[in-house]
Amino acid sequence: MNISIELPSDLENELSSEASQLKLPLSEYILRVLSVRPFLQSPPKTGLDLVAYWESVGVINSRPDIADSQEHARWLRDQDQLGVGAKNFSPLLAISD
Repeated sequence: MNISIELPSDLENELSSEASQLKLPLSEYILRVLSVRPFLQSPPKTGLDLVAYWESVGVINSRPDIADSQEHARWLRDQDQLGVGAKNFSPLLAISD
């Protein structure tokens, strides 16, 4: 479905800026913003509700490359404390050093 709307220029600029920060086309970013509407209208009230939501949108188990999430979280914290950008290193390199 295609829908055309006129956005106020300040809103268009704000959305464009947010989309570019995420390296997304504006149309895809707007679609993502609109898709979270149900979540915002009825946010999870318990941890169980939140986990169910994460499962429904594919967040849980979205990183099959991470075998041990606790170890990965520890590694990320260590990289942060060392002031090292985690994106520039792999856990295998960190372990072998």
